[in-house]
Amino acid sequence: MKRREFVALLGGAAAWPFHAHSQKKLARVGVLIDIAETHPAAKRWVELFETQLGLTGWQNGRNVEITYRWGASNPEYLARYAEELMQSAPDVFMVHGTPALIPLRKLTTTIPIVFTAVSDPISQGFVTSVSHPGGNLTGFSNFDTDIGSKWLQVLKVIAPSVKEVSVMFNPRTSPYNAFFMKSIERAALSFGVFPTQASVQSEADIQKAIAVLGTRGDGGLIVPSDGFTFDRAALIAFLATNHRVPGIYAYDLFAENGGLVSYGIDGDEQIPKAADYVSRILKGAKAGELPIQAPARYTMVINLKTAKMLNLQVPATLLALADQVIE
Repeated sequence: MKRREFVALLGGAAAWPFHAHSQKKLARVGVLIDIAETHPAAKRWVELFETQLGLTGWQNGRNVEITYRWGASNPEYLARYAEELMQSAPDVFMVHGTPALIPLRKLTTTIPIVFTAVSDPISQGFVTSVSHPGGNLTGFSNFDTDIGSKWLQVLKVIAPSVKEVSVMFNPRTSPYNAFFMKSIERAALSFGVFPTQASVQSEADIQKAIAVLGTRGDGGLIVPSDGFTFDRAALIAFLATNHRVPGIYAYDLFAENGGLVSYGIDGDEQIPKAADYVSRILKGAKAGELPIQAPARYTMVINLKTAKMLNLQVPATLLALADQVIE
């Protein structure tokens, strides 16, 4: 064999394993999120998720393929997108919110699912244990049902004249809020308030509910965890302030958009943690053996500008407890 032919043969042999490695199947991750893709948090969550995956060795387009679907708080969209993601045969799902988890849970009991922002997964019947969830589910919860009494407490401290509290949520997108409603009803008497439920399924419903509450003069608003209201945080905060209704909200996005006070989780914190779980599962861990994690802490944001507009004097003791004060 001539030397030139021998060298060419060696070159081909050396290239073969590299070529074979480059054709290795990508890992697949399906992501289903209950808010709209146009929501201000959407781009940030994608960046947080992919950045953390990258830190654990998974680069989108290099060794993992990530497919996103956004439900815009619409159960029909979420059900359809869940089926689309199933057809892509992912190795693991990451979902945000109960409305996104419900349709996927119906479609598969074998593909691992890592969830975020799911309230009390035991009460909702998703798992029977948080330390050993078993099956194909694990993830990160946001609120236990007794959070309702804390919302009432903070609202009464900052707005002691409130006598009627309206709890606003969409029962189609957040059926778990029935648990929060019961918690608030149990605690209401001790705080001297009368709770009512404001079921909203459109922006017109939101406008009407807040306008009616504003005519009372002693009304207050609680907006618990719900993708539908989260998508409309700016609108709700504006209407509540415009109608002079003090409100407390489950997410700081509301306070940042002019709501009086928020008390809840930092939604951004759960996304990187979910990416870590996804990475571990892609590397061989079983979802059912990864414990479901509750929030390590709740954060409070007080909007002093809004408090002044509502002629409310925020006690110094409450200001001292706030993680952020917007002036």
